[in-house]
Amino acid sequence: MRVVFMGTPEFAVPSLDRLAAERHEILLVVTRPDRRRDRRAEPSPSPVKARARALGLEVMEPATAADAALQERITALRPDLTVVVAFGRILPPALLAAPARGAVNVHASLLPRWRGAAPIARAILAGDRVTGVTTMQMDRGLDTGAILLERPCDIEDRETTLTLTGRLALLGADLLAETIALLARDALTTRSQDESRATWAPPLRREDGRIAWEVPAAEIDRRVRACQPWPVAEAGLRGERVQILEAEPLSPDDPGGAEADGAAPGLVLEAGGRLVVACGGGTRLALRSLRLPGRRALAAREAVNGRIVARGDRLTAPPA
Repeated sequence: MRVVFMGTPEFAVPSLDRLAAERHEILLVVTRPDRRRDRRAEPSPSPVKARARALGLEVMEPATAADAALQERITALRPDLTVVVAFGRILPPALLAAPARGAVNVHASLLPRWRGAAPIARAILAGDRVTGVTTMQMDRGLDTGAILLERPCDIEDRETTLTLTGRLALLGADLLAETIALLARDALTTRSQDESRATWAPPLRREDGRIAWEVPAAEIDRRVRACQPWPVAEAGLRGERVQILEAEPLSPDDPGGAEADGAAPGLVLEAGGRLVVACGGGTRLALRSLRLPGRRALAAREAVNGRIVARGDRLTAPPA
């Protein structure tokens, strides 16, 4: 099949590789323009652009999906299908209409749950036990098109956005291959989304990483895992920001549980063989790894031995 591929982050790379491996004719790859990781760095290509160059494919990097040159190029190519994987832009009607078979999107949730830019992180934040990937026929809305195929995926207990993204990227590539194979045989049946079940997954903001110790430990743990690799969960310690990289809620049966009863949220209850903090509702969180600004990540024992944190310290919300 003659395909235009549109995508940007690492999540989209397995789908691009799968199209190439199955010998579809990839006419054009469209991705976001190069970006600087910080003010001092040179602009770097998106993961999709880097992979497309390695495959010897033509690449366009329009500032917007409404770019006139992009529309002219895709119209001239006359593709059979446009495949969109985490491109991050709503396609205008002209781009949706250009391919003979329309545009298919690979989305990292079981639609209509978690429409939008951050479905993986939002699923972890919400405590979902199951997510998945969906292929849908794109329309003018934001992830509102008819469902083609779905594939569920369990969310593991210690899953982070980073690890779950990797697993769903591979699952999405498999589902895309199956979708295109069925589409080529006109063997797909579409299903409209149930609007009453729709939920939204807006992009994470830096503020989403702020830890409030008054909430239960399980909720803080989900925030820590959802905010990996960005924006990273943060707390305050002696007036400084501290990033909480890894944590785990302790069960009520774990030794030392009585110490949390009536303890102020954020109080460091243990700082020896492990680092345990009181949270809301009499719950406790064991901190496994943390980092102060400008320093390397430290295991809990290193932080204690280095006197960065001690029993009786009080963790707070991060300073403004």
